[in-house]
Amino acid sequence: MNIVVNEELKAYIDPLTPDEHDALERSLLAEGCRDALVLWGDVLVDGHNRHGICQKHGIPFQTLQSSLFKSMDDVHLWMIDQHLGRRSVSDFQRGVLALRKREILSDRKLKSAPAMETSTASTTNDTAHSPEAAPSAAADPLKSREGIAKAARLSSSQVVLIEKIQKQATPEVVAAVKSGTISINAAAAVSSLPEQEQIAAALGGRELLQQAAKRVRETKKRTPKPEGDDTQDGSADSVIALKARIQELEAENATLREQLAALVD
Repeated sequence: MNIVVNEELKAYIDPLTPDEHDALERSLLAEGCRDALVLWGDVLVDGHNRHGICQKHGIPFQTLQSSLFKSMDDVHLWMIDQHLGRRSVSDFQRGVLALRKREILSDRKLKSAPAMETSTASTTNDTAHSPEAAPSAAADPLKSREGIAKAARLSSSQVVLIEKIQKQATPEVVAAVKSGTISINAAAAVSSLPEQEQIAAALGGRELLQQAAKRVRETKKRTPKPEGDDTQDGSADSVIALKARIQELEAENATLREQLAALVD
């Protein structure tokens, strides 16, 4: 049977360390492949490392068709959930997986919206007077940033940083944070730099990346806030100043209304 190894699915899999790979290879050579590889159609879902080693050495293996999935999206979601539950997955990777899950669920919701509208319109009269009318759909647990953070076991601020890295960082910086060369915070800071500076820092390794992140943070500290930003920090002085300004504006409006009334008379 021709087994298809989907590269996008393969990207969800944590690579084995050299020692782990050698141990698995020795086990397969000595005992054969005892656990069946899981397929959906001809797509390999579970057992990628075993499949690669078996192919390399011509080791026979069994396959098992899964009945859990109805679409490739189901396969993606299953693999994402498997990895979100593993302790070995890094904070960054869990954030990326949770964001990818939200993307898949959002796309699925958009695709099913027309069908749902048609179904709802055709059954409105039947359910309107029924004591057992179907409850409304549950809210999407990943709709909010807090929901994503909970699924990935991260803080909301970490999710914000990961989103920034995904949008702005070059592949070299992303590779650095994936490998643990730099932290999520440092990678987010470096992603603020122009692409060429990001690449140069990443090629220079951990030290240059940390220096670049430090430079970005120091620049932000030295940059004065635009006028009016101090009302955003929630301090007591800012609140008092804002209330006083509101009172001044209300007094000015009252005066203008009186003047306008006098002109009309």
